[in-house]
Amino acid sequence: MSTSTSHKEQAVNIAAMQSASGASKQRNANPFGNLGRVRRFLAPAVARPFAVVETIVFMVIVCGLAWLVEPRDPLLLGAGFPWLWLAPLVIALRYGALLGLFADALLLAVWQLFYPHGSVFPVMVFAGGTIETILVGHFGDTWGSRAARASALNDYLNDRLVALTNSHYLLRLSHERLEKDLLSKPTTLRDSITELRRLSVEGSAQTASTGVAGTVQGQMQGETQGKLPGAHGLLEFVAQACQIEVAAVYPVRGGRPLAEPAARIGDSFEFDPKDELVTHAIATQAIAHLKSADTRLANSQYLVCAPLVSADGVLLALLVVKRMPFLSLNFDNLQLLLVLLGYYADGVKHATFVQKIVDSVPGCPSDFALDLGRLTRLQRDAGVASSVVALAFPRDEAGDSLFEHVMRRRRSLDVMWPVRSATQSVLVNLMPATDTTGIDGYLARIEGSLAAQFNTDLEQARIGVHTLHLDGADPGQALLRLLKRSGVDV
Repeated sequence: MSTSTSHKEQAVNIAAMQSASGASKQRNANPFGNLGRVRRFLAPAVARPFAVVETIVFMVIVCGLAWLVEPRDPLLLGAGFPWLWLAPLVIALRYGALLGLFADALLLAVWQLFYPHGSVFPVMVFAGGTIETILVGHFGDTWGSRAARASALNDYLNDRLVALTNSHYLLRLSHERLEKDLLSKPTTLRDSITELRRLSVEGSAQTASTGVAGTVQGQMQGETQGKLPGAHGLLEFVAQACQIEVAAVYPVRGGRPLAEPAARIGDSFEFDPKDELVTHAIATQAIAHLKSADTRLANSQYLVCAPLVSADGVLLALLVVKRMPFLSLNFDNLQLLLVLLGYYADGVKHATFVQKIVDSVPGCPSDFALDLGRLTRLQRDAGVASSVVALAFPRDEAGDSLFEHVMRRRRSLDVMWPVRSATQSVLVNLMPATDTTGIDGYLARIEGSLAAQFNTDLEQARIGVHTLHLDGADPGQALLRLLKRSGVDV
C-alpha cells in the first residue's frame, strides 16, 4: 500500500513538473529545419540590428585576406574563378538583396583603391556577380518572409494546442468525477471552467471601471486586483472543488510574490516569501507540496504552493495553501488544482482584448472573442490572413435542418458561434489562416454537401453569405458590423 502511494505521489510531481516546464518553454517551430551553428550563421532566420556593420567588417576581412594572398590583385581576377564573389553571396543569403548589393559596392571600392587608373574594368565579372547577388538575395528575402509568417502562425497553433490539451484532460476528469460526487456538487466541471473564464473577463471590466481610487491604499489595491480580476471568486471555487480550508493568492511581479494577497479564504496567516516551498514553486513554475517524492521540504510551514501560469509561460500569481484535509493531498486533486489555475491565468492574460470585443458585441462567447483577438493580432503583426464567415439561414423547419447540418461540417481549427433570432439563424464561423481563396473552398464544400444530402445549394435554400477579412483594426466593431449585415441586432 505504501509503495503504491509513493509511486502515485512521484507521478504527481513528475506530471506537474512536465506541465510547468512545457508552459514555461516557448514552443517555436524552426522554419529552416534543424540547422547547425555554421549553417545558422550563414543563413539566420532574422537579420540582426547591426547588419550593416557586420557586412562592412566581413567584407573588410575577406578583402584583407585576399590582399595578403595577392597584393597586386586583391580581387583575385586572375585566379580563374571569382572566389571573392562568394562573400557578397553569403551576405545576400544572410541579410537579403539590399545588403548584398552593398557588399558589391564595397568590392567596387576595392577596385577603385587598389588597381591603377587606366586599367581595363572587368565589366563581365562585376555584371555577373551583381546579377548573382540579386538572385540569391531575392531568394533569401522571400524565404525569410515566409519563415516569419510560418513562425507567427505556429505560435498561434501552439496556443491552441495548449488549450486543447487542457480541455482533453478536463473532459476525462469530468467523466470520472461525475461517477464519484455528482450528488454532492450541483454544478459540473465544465460549468465551473466557464465560470472561471467569466470571472477573469468580468473582473477585468470591473477593475477598469473602478480602478481610480482616491487614496494611496486604494490605488495599491486597484493595481493588485487589476492584475488578478475575479481572484476572490477563483479562490472560493478552487477551495470548494479541491477541499481547501485556508489559502491565499499572492500576485507575482518580476519573479517575486507581493506581500499583500489578492484574495484570501479561511483564517489569516503570515506569508513568508523566502519559504522553501514558495521559492521552489516559483523557480520551477510547478506545483510544490510536502508529499513530493523528489523534493524534501520539511521546513516549510505550508502544504501546497501552486503557480498561476498562462499558456505562454507567464507567471501571474502564486496560490499558497496553509491547511487542507490530508486525504485531499492526492494526485487527482493536485492535478485538478493546477489545471484550474492554468485556465484562470490564461483568461487573465487575454482578458483585456476579450473584454473589448465583449463590450462591442455583448453576446459574444469568451472563447470566440479570445480567438478573434488572437487572429487579429496575428494578422497585424505577421500578415497572416484570417476570415469570418456568417451564414444566415431562414428560421423554419428546413432552415433549422440545414443550420444543424452546416454546424456539423466545421473544420477542426474553426471556432463557431451560432446566433438565433426570431426570423433567422446565423452561424458565425471564425476561420484561422484563411484568405479569400480558402473562403471560396469552404463555401464550395458546403454547397457540395448540401447538394449531396438535400439536393439544394446556398441560393436555392435562401442562405445569405457574409464575409469579414480581419485587417488589424478593432475586431469588436468589425464583428458588430458583420452581424448587422447578417440581420442580427446585438
